[in-house]
Amino acid sequence: MTTGYTAPAGSTALSPEQEFSDPSIPQYQADGGDWQQIVEAQHKNRADRMIINMGPAHPSTHGVMRLCLEMDGDIVTNLRPAIGYLHTGIEKTAEYRTWTQGSALVTRMDYVAPMFNECVYSMAVEKAMGITDRIPQRAQIIRVLCLELCRIASHLVALATGGNELGGTTLLTNGLREREHILDFFECVSGLRMNHAYIRPGGVAGDLPEDGMQILDTCLDWLEKRMPDFSKMLNDNPVFKKRFVDVAYLDLTGCMTLGITGPRLRAAGLKWDLRKAEPCLGYETYDFDVPVWDTCDAYGAYRVRLAEMFESLKIARQCRDRLVETEGQPFMIEDPKIARPAYLKVYKDGQGNSYEHVKNIMGQDMESLIHHFKLVTEGFKVPAGQAYVELESPKGIIGCHVVSDGGTHPYRVHMRDPAFHAIQALPALCEGGTLSDVVVAISSIDPVLGGVDR
Repeated sequence: MTTGYTAPAGSTALSPEQEFSDPSIPQYQADGGDWQQIVEAQHKNRADRMIINMGPAHPSTHGVMRLCLEMDGDIVTNLRPAIGYLHTGIEKTAEYRTWTQGSALVTRMDYVAPMFNECVYSMAVEKAMGITDRIPQRAQIIRVLCLELCRIASHLVALATGGNELGGTTLLTNGLREREHILDFFECVSGLRMNHAYIRPGGVAGDLPEDGMQILDTCLDWLEKRMPDFSKMLNDNPVFKKRFVDVAYLDLTGCMTLGITGPRLRAAGLKWDLRKAEPCLGYETYDFDVPVWDTCDAYGAYRVRLAEMFESLKIARQCRDRLVETEGQPFMIEDPKIARPAYLKVYKDGQGNSYEHVKNIMGQDMESLIHHFKLVTEGFKVPAGQAYVELESPKGIIGCHVVSDGGTHPYRVHMRDPAFHAIQALPALCEGGTLSDVVVAISSIDPVLGGVDR
């Protein structure tokens, strides 16, 4: 065990590398059970500062993140987030894939809300191609339906995992149970429960199957019946409120300074939602409200998310009615140079393209076969230029910037993930609070590290 002189109290925090090389800061190495000597040395030098690592683990996050905490007893005096443990290189990989294949890559970023990744990317590609106004109405309705169901699913995971970290096992089981019905619908239309690659440039990969409306009705009816349970369990629960009220405080000025959007921004009282402020996908034609709260804390973020789930359910009901009215209409842009003739349709075995589409392009229509071959092997070209599109995701504003050099592959794809900006607010949310409140602070921003690192 080695010791040295303790730096004066209140000195500026150093990086781990600086601390290791600074001879004025004591370095301890525990060997052979000499813990008592370390404790005595700490007391002798009056060193009450402690550096601990939270993670790399999942403390109310979805993915792997590490927090470097400087503690004074149980109080957090300094916090430094460390990210990058879940880096996948998705943006760089997209440069070596066709524009359509990009949907299968970006969907893996925020994997709790994959539809938003796919949609914002597809809309950016469509904007770069100048075909935004040519997307069929039914495709836009299906997109809105998928986005709002995905918003509910994401908020359910936030409530379920956040509550479970604090000991509320019932929240976990109930939240995941409700989410399963949404995933059932996603599976019936795309064949997958996550990482769908369903929303693509030009529209969506396939229409609802024959039993799609029935599964959708079952999902909506179940959610309408079960979602009020969360209000009964949590809104006035004294234990829950004691852990969330006045915890992880960040006012409107702080949110604006740090680029925080989504539920945390609306929990600070600002009624800002891109679905109302800068509507796209026809959101201006839907009837819904933007919930806000005014407590600037973790409890306010919870109340905003809970209210948003009911508003999303309201929008999904309107989409359901519009799907009935537009039955039989196209769900993909009718341009053989962009849209594949073999539309994705889940067959009876739950796999691949249905027989009628394969039969059509392989044995009945030579022109369709040629287009299909060209699009699959080479892809379509996007005119040289760039485009940027934003959407209101469950965690805040998600953006996609695409750059084309005129070829069949992106020159650059860059995503603005809301959780990446929210994580930089953790020092402001946690410093001065207790160690146990750090998990609540993380839960209040609901980060998904797949989107942060990408």
